[in-house]
Amino acid sequence: MSLEFFEPVDEAIFGVSSLLPKQVLGKRIKIHTKRLGFPELQDAVRIVLFSVDENRNGFFSSNSYDIDEFRKQFYLLYPGNWSLEVADLGNLPRGKTPEDSYFAIKEVCIDLRKMNIIPVIIGGTQDLTVAAYRSFENNNHWVNIVSVDNRFDFSKDEDLISGKSYMSKIIMETPSYLFNYTNIGYQSYLIAQEELDLMEKLFFESIRLGSILDDNRISEPVFREADIASFDMKCLRSSSDGTYANGSPNGIDSRTICALSRYAGISDRLSLAGFFDLPNNMLFHKLLAQIIWYFIEGVNCRFSEYPVNTSQKFKRYIVPMSDREMIFFQSEISDRWWIELKNENYLDNNLKSNTLLSCTHQDYLDACNDILPDRWWKATKRG
Repeated sequence: MSLEFFEPVDEAIFGVSSLLPKQVLGKRIKIHTKRLGFPELQDAVRIVLFSVDENRNGFFSSNSYDIDEFRKQFYLLYPGNWSLEVADLGNLPRGKTPEDSYFAIKEVCIDLRKMNIIPVIIGGTQDLTVAAYRSFENNNHWVNIVSVDNRFDFSKDEDLISGKSYMSKIIMETPSYLFNYTNIGYQSYLIAQEELDLMEKLFFESIRLGSILDDNRISEPVFREADIASFDMKCLRSSSDGTYANGSPNGIDSRTICALSRYAGISDRLSLAGFFDLPNNMLFHKLLAQIIWYFIEGVNCRFSEYPVNTSQKFKRYIVPMSDREMIFFQSEISDRWWIELKNENYLDNNLKSNTLLSCTHQDYLDACNDILPDRWWKATKRG
């Protein structure tokens, strides 16, 4: 079984948490150590953390991340009022080649998701998203990827896999089971016009940095449709990630990245998350511990609204427009919104007759003003 690959957590890091109250995470979660052995992944375990030190395909030179310093900070935090259990499986050693590492990550994610456990990958470069994507190859459904990144990570070289080109590899793989890719936080001056043109041609979605800083709530419907959330921590501004002069003056701040992590966790559909390209300094160790905490908090607050069953506790709104009629649904439990997509909007008749696409209240208001929601339009074109 792939879970046998893991190396235990270094027990030396427990010296700090041993003096703390029994309520801290270091004393509450299941941890793979040499003394205690591999944790029992019972039904209550919903989230599993593990680290990967695979950065050989990083586009930029990258030092190894000190995962033990992160664990020290994470284990010091107190859990929320969580009804789920979390396990730390330790470290997945890098393979002989990057492809060996991809294979190991893929197999681990497959095995964990078969147990209805959400894998959270910590460390390495963002090209590991390819391995996460490949773990869905036998799932018989389309896959949606949301990437929090300041770039789109496309490349003209189809054979190259790196942290700056991995999305090109995913798009070109056959058979393809990618339905949608959404970028959150891109910065226009880091994006070539050809990349923007490709996003438009494939009807993929993107949210600019300024928009997400103005209102991070617009990311929630995007995460609600995601199977994979991939976070490239180079998206952060230098004052938030501790890189200062070596980092970027513009980027996502610490408050917003925690909110995005929570939205990813709260998505009923999302079943895999990864946090990559991690700055190696004390300020970021503390920030990453809080980012992971908010992801777990989000998972604990899920509404169990996927797949959506509109026959119970949903309000239905019919909006007549100049050239069509649109149907919206609002949950009475979560107050979230969906828009109905009819099969006639699709090119693929194998899809079910009607499906729902997550949206915002503003999309409903736009439709009332005879404005087509952009997410609806792109979803119909992708179909």
